Amino acid sequence: MKRTLQSGLLVLCGLGLLRISLVTDLCLRYVKESMRPLLIASGCVLVLLGVVSAVLDRRRHKQEYGGHGHDHSHVPRVAWLLLLPALSLLCYAPPALGAYTASRQPPKPVAQQSEFAPLAAISPLPMTLSDFTSRVQQDRARAIKGRTVLMTGIVTPHGKGSWDLTRIIINCCAADAQSVKVRVYGGPVLPANTWVTVTGVWHPAGTLGTSSAAVALDARTVKKVPRPINGYQDALPLPTARTP
Repeated sequence: MKRTLQSGLLVLCGLGLLRISLVTDLCLRYVKESMRPLLIASGCVLVLLGVVSAVLDRRRHKQEYGGHGHDHSHVPRVAWLLLLPALSLLCYAPPALGAYTASRQPPKPVAQQSEFAPLAAISPLPMTLSDFTSRVQQDRARAIKGRTVLMTGIVTPHGKGSWDLTRIIINCCAADAQSVKVRVYGGPVLPANTWVTVTGVWHPAGTLGTSSAAVALDARTVKKVPRPINGYQDALPLPTARTP
């Protein structure tokens, strides 16, 4: 591979990063929102390096060969593998993590708590999936009993009569993804990976406030919603973002 092709690959990789992070929201399929500026900066650096490298190589070629001869410089063939991710970023973006990933993971363990603050006196009560899990299995006061809660996540099919409401959590990128799940009974079962907001009450199974309690909900309403901005956090719903 000639040096000019190396420079071209750097530019392609940089343009690919800029496409998914600056031009579109595709990067949010793989990284947290806070990582976006770093991807934009990396894309700019790769494009700049590629352009500078091409200019310097052209000047060096003219000086060494005086406009005659050929450049026989080569790099290992494995460098051609850079072409695959570059073209992928420019032409095709893999789908976001979703039901397929969540269905093959055990639920992420929630932190142990011994004390809980009083629940807000509103109905339905917005909660994260982790908070709901903690209240169901650790709150000895059983404050969640009879309360109508509201949670948002993606539909993960489970079996007849129930499905899982899921939030996928990443600390940095898709490689460290974990999921939090709440079993849902009743309500319409929408297609896998659909973002929904569910209202309902705790599904009575096991002893509330102990580890035997089912992390489950009897749904009253199931409403399809756009993907929220904080899609890779187990957080309360925020304003929605464009779907990548």
